[in-house]
Amino acid sequence: MSTRIKILPENLTNKISAGEVVERPASVVKELVENCIDAGASEIVVEIESGGKRLIKVSDNGCGMSREDALLALERHATSKISSDDDLGFISTLGFRGEALPSIASVSRWVLATREQGCIEGTEIYGEGGRIRDVKARGMAEGTIIEVRNLFFNTPARLKFLKSNETEAGHVGDQLTRLALSRPDVRFTYVNDGRTVFRALNGALEDRVAALLGRSISAGLYPLECTGEELSLKGLAGKPDSNRSSSSHLYTFVNGRFVRDRLIQHAIMQSYRQLLERGRYPVAILFLNTPVEDVDVNVHPTKHEVRFRNQSLVHDFIASALEKHLGSTPWMAKPAIKAVSYSHAEQGLTAESSAISVKETPFVYDTFGDVRVAEQVGLPVDVPSKFAPQAVEEAKPLETEGFFSSLRVIGQYLGAYLICQGGDDLLIIDQHAAHERVAFERLRMDFSAGEVESQGVLFPEVVEFTHGEASVVDAHMPMLRKLGFHLDDFGGTAKVLNAVPRILASGPYMQALRDIIEEVASFGKSRTLDVLQEDLLVRIACHSVIRGRSSLSGNEINALLASLDSVPFASNCPHGRPVYRTITRPDVEKMFKRL
Repeated sequence: MSTRIKILPENLTNKISAGEVVERPASVVKELVENCIDAGASEIVVEIESGGKRLIKVSDNGCGMSREDALLALERHATSKISSDDDLGFISTLGFRGEALPSIASVSRWVLATREQGCIEGTEIYGEGGRIRDVKARGMAEGTIIEVRNLFFNTPARLKFLKSNETEAGHVGDQLTRLALSRPDVRFTYVNDGRTVFRALNGALEDRVAALLGRSISAGLYPLECTGEELSLKGLAGKPDSNRSSSSHLYTFVNGRFVRDRLIQHAIMQSYRQLLERGRYPVAILFLNTPVEDVDVNVHPTKHEVRFRNQSLVHDFIASALEKHLGSTPWMAKPAIKAVSYSHAEQGLTAESSAISVKETPFVYDTFGDVRVAEQVGLPVDVPSKFAPQAVEEAKPLETEGFFSSLRVIGQYLGAYLICQGGDDLLIIDQHAAHERVAFERLRMDFSAGEVESQGVLFPEVVEFTHGEASVVDAHMPMLRKLGFHLDDFGGTAKVLNAVPRILASGPYMQALRDIIEEVASFGKSRTLDVLQEDLLVRIACHSVIRGRSSLSGNEINALLASLDSVPFASNCPHGRPVYRTITRPDVEKMFKRL
């Protein structure tokens, strides 16, 4: 009786394997260039024709191969990078499977030319569809040259799925960009149909980014470096303004290997979550170094995915390093240290007639006839409600000024924006966004210390809830109390509201409470409890600050600017909207045709 199960011939298995490794011309370029890097090349040249369908040529000046090694390299699972099971746990090279060359050779017409360092001549091997047709000696420089012609000529089903020449060439360029960013010490040249697309000289990472991604992007990137006991993170992180609608400009590398890892991306997005609006992604080029035995790269043939031994450690390390870096807002200019006098007597001014640009005391008490603004910016409230001139004269001068405190306030626009001057630049500050950031940071500090400061309501209010809402309140009562809301049972689904967050005492606290309950009810496994709690603090902060048009006195403006300098992430509100925008002097002069 004949069997239905058969062993496939080698040429067919090679084509199946090629389907895993060789998806398109860009995949061929990736595998070949990674081999060049593993060979110790300091210069790599990639040339393509017709989007890589007609020709892919990769040349390097690496260590090269002997005749025997070149022939062995074309066999499946033949590699110099691992030799035993134990080696799989200590992979430090980009390639290790021994599948790339035979897979590429099985679906193309190809030439492999190589000369080992120290040898007087090289070897040239020609083949078609995985079969070697000719082997001969060749004179050439030390290194390796691989030409791949007529990709997928023997698998027309794969060929018809390729896109236009321009699209495939774009994918090759993207692939080379990632590889070139991973190794700024290696020179890269990319030639498409005889035209040099880019030539990246070896140098600093910043120069490589400017050459490949453009100076407009590199100008918004700032160096980051953090070292732990076993992990280290370095690279360039972008300011919030340099955001994109997709994760295309997130370049993440693990031990020098470009990866698309959800864990790493989640850590990055968590760090930026209060600086970017939903649906926006930062620009970053980050290199994570970890012991090779703590990361598994043998997850997928494309090697784009990795698995960490201690995922939570890696996630928290990246998030912590980035948050610390972003909290320092490195993109804000740091003004020179100088003493600031607050004495009105020395300037011939009174408290009532002082100009808005004079840096007065940061105490704010008389706006709206209460202490709300003082509370929002985190200042003491146990002082007289009216501004006292003698208090100004006795106030200690600031030893240093931050970015916002150093600005010269010109005035207010529409009762919602502050117009300031910083050097030669004009800055427009969103009052609501600024107040919201300061209020949120104060709330977060209180929450971390124990609980948000609450204030009893004059007349406890009975709040009616639906059955679903009541169950949410009962299940999350400790967290609501920590947020400053004190609720007691009244009977049925009703609760008595006895206290609210102090920052909301004179604001729409009932609306904030219902919004928070709705947010908690939608809490799912996709969001961590920490993220949920911060989102709730954002809601409280948003409800607590001034909205719409609000005229501010000079004291209040100065207090707000000083408070912005005292909190992290001051460039954006907790929702990710910008706190300020800059109009440069050249921009202004262009408006009036002076440039």
